[in-house]
Amino acid sequence: MAVSKISPNAAEALKGKLFDGMTIMSGGFGLCGIAQSLIEAIRDSGVKDLTVVSNNAGIDGAGLGILLETRQIKKMISSYVGENATFAKQYLAGELEIEFNPQGTLAERIRAGGAGIPAFYTATGYGTQVAEGKDVREFNGRHYIMERGLFADLAIVHAWKADTEGNLVYRKTARNFNPIMATASKFTVAEVEEIVEPGEIDPDHIVTPGIFVKKIVKPAHIEKRIEQRTLRKKEG
Repeated sequence: MAVSKISPNAAEALKGKLFDGMTIMSGGFGLCGIAQSLIEAIRDSGVKDLTVVSNNAGIDGAGLGILLETRQIKKMISSYVGENATFAKQYLAGELEIEFNPQGTLAERIRAGGAGIPAFYTATGYGTQVAEGKDVREFNGRHYIMERGLFADLAIVHAWKADTEGNLVYRKTARNFNPIMATASKFTVAEVEEIVEPGEIDPDHIVTPGIFVKKIVKPAHIEKRIEQRTLRKKEG
């Protein structure tokens, strides 16, 4: 009999998989497509000295920002962190490490890790601080720097819909980094908005095959916060 991938809550989905000093990939772009319930469960577990791979560090009070507030993150591997005052304060005080990546390079490092590619060469960053200490090669008259693939102990992702086998479908912008992160870890947990039976998702619509997903959790409530609300000014 197959073991169910569905967990009753986020804490149960992560049970036995958290430890100090681990590397976690966290999907999302800003606050869009983040696995908030899983981030909260990581906070509540008290695990510390984390290396977190994420495009950004959330904002104060939401997303990965809540792990910064409790000082559970030791290092961030990111491309943009400008919306989080807590991050800036800790970094400037020497309390937090940061490994900056051009956004496309970060995405490719994650994709490469999931594909079993240990390293690759890219022209992005050559001649800048990004290239310091890295191997440089010349191909067809152009210089490239070597970047290493990324692979984590745990990936937490957010999807719109899953079937009980763990096949995932994402919705619009919330897709962002989630699909590639789902493939690039030893253990992937998906927070989802809806769970259906096998066969109810058109196979052509599946983005992440269930073989990559170990646990699924459907929170009772998912808050979709707006990071920056922009309104058109009234005419006249």
